[in-house]
Amino acid sequence: MHDLKKLIRTIPDYPKPGIMFRDVTTLLGDAQGFKAAIARMAEPYRTEPVDAVAGIEARGFILGGAIADRLGCAFIPMRKKGRLPWKTIGQEYTLEYGVDTIEIHEDAIDADERILIVDDLIATGGTAEAAVKLARRLGGHVIGAAFIIDLPELGGRKLIEAMGVNCHVLMAFEGH
Repeated sequence: MHDLKKLIRTIPDYPKPGIMFRDVTTLLGDAQGFKAAIARMAEPYRTEPVDAVAGIEARGFILGGAIADRLGCAFIPMRKKGRLPWKTIGQEYTLEYGVDTIEIHEDAIDADERILIVDDLIATGGTAEAAVKLARRLGGHVIGAAFIIDLPELGGRKLIEAMGVNCHVLMAFEGH
């Protein structure tokens, strides 16, 4: 069993003082660690019908694409404002250290499609909350959300679960 937590690099005071940034690029750069992370993130959904994985820019693209391939379903990009080429709907959200907007193509999800939200980390839950709201606005049924890392002190997982979405995380780190 690969200890994935050992593959996460911690960068103090990034992007601002007091933040302990959990960098998954070191995990992604380890072939066996990356493979194990994808397998573990996909496993709870292996026997459930999933129509599409919605990956949140940017690391959610890497993880979400691989998970969609493993589950045999479509991949939907959720991007930062202004980066998708077609008609979009957007949702503003608050980050731990700012405000941003994510968008999705307005025709990306059909009514009642079963959607799995994927990103690398859940902190305050703002980005994941925006992703769930976007999927639901298009008529999608969000069956879950999967993350490599949870920062439980920031309450994001509780926020998403309060929306009726089960969260699957591979590991948790205390602190910010």
